[in-house]
Amino acid sequence: MAEHSEEACRRVDGGIARVFELFGKRWTGPIVSVLMQRAVHFAELRRAIPGISERMLSDRLAELAAAGLVLREVDEGPPLRVAYRLTAAGTAMEPALKELGRWADEHLPRDREAGTC
Repeated sequence: MAEHSEEACRRVDGGIARVFELFGKRWTGPIVSVLMQRAVHFAELRRAIPGISERMLSDRLAELAAAGLVLREVDEGPPLRVAYRLTAAGTAMEPALKELGRWADEHLPRDREAGTC
C-alpha cells in the first residue's frame, strides 16, 4: 500500500530529480534538441547554439555521454573531426522533449534572447 504521510508527500520523485539534475543545467536541452535532428560535428553544434562556449559545450557533451545519451564518434579524416549523435536512450527522450516544447509555447512567455525559429 502506498505511503500517505506528510513526509512522503514532500519528497521529490526520484526519476524527476535525476532528469532535472541533468536537463536542468544550462545548454543541455538545446544540445539534445540539435542532436535529435541528426549527428553533428562539434563545430556545427557550437554554431547551432549561439552563446555557448567551446568549453561549456565540451563539458555538457561529456556529461551527456556519461549519462548514456550521446555517443562521440571520431572521423579519422584528414582532417580529424569529432561527431556526436544520440544513443537509443537519448533518442527515446524526443517525445518528452517535444511535449515540453509544446507546453512552453502555450504557457511560458517568449524570451527575447532565445529568439524564434
